[in-house]
Amino acid sequence: MSPHVRINHQIKAPELRVIGPEGENFGVITLGEALAKANEAGVDLIEISPNAVPPVAKIMDFGKYQYAENKKQKASKAKAHTTEVKTLQIKIGTGEHDLSLKAKKAGEWLREGHRVRLDLFLPGRAKYLNEVFLKERVARFLKLVPEDYIMADTPKKSPKGMTAIIERTK
Repeated sequence: MSPHVRINHQIKAPELRVIGPEGENFGVITLGEALAKANEAGVDLIEISPNAVPPVAKIMDFGKYQYAENKKQKASKAKAHTTEVKTLQIKIGTGEHDLSLKAKKAGEWLREGHRVRLDLFLPGRAKYLNEVFLKERVARFLKLVPEDYIMADTPKKSPKGMTAIIERTK
């Protein structure tokens, strides 16, 4: 909800496009008329769209308005899905069984919609191995991933060794 919604006498605009309590359109009327109609109905005049020309106001109970706005915000937060970058680390000597287990985990993360960063960890002198050999090791792992994926970032040298990022195909 916007930080401050103007109601009743806080509204500054001389003319407003007013919507009634049952959704009927009163058209463009003066602020005084709109306040009179709101008092007559026993509810508040709420400025819904202050940036419109002329501003839009609705005649309704302010408590109900706040409740509806909070409900909308919660619904939009629930629908928002954040994608994380999950990290898997393998080494040159990682066995086939361990690779298949990690590939299965990567497949689960891809199914959930996350991106997966694969780190081929290279200790000590292994950092200076042939880059083609290292890329083959990464490719060997990627063949085991059960889900369909695309390379978001191709295998590149990194401080720890080699890194690739994959994500689920759309």
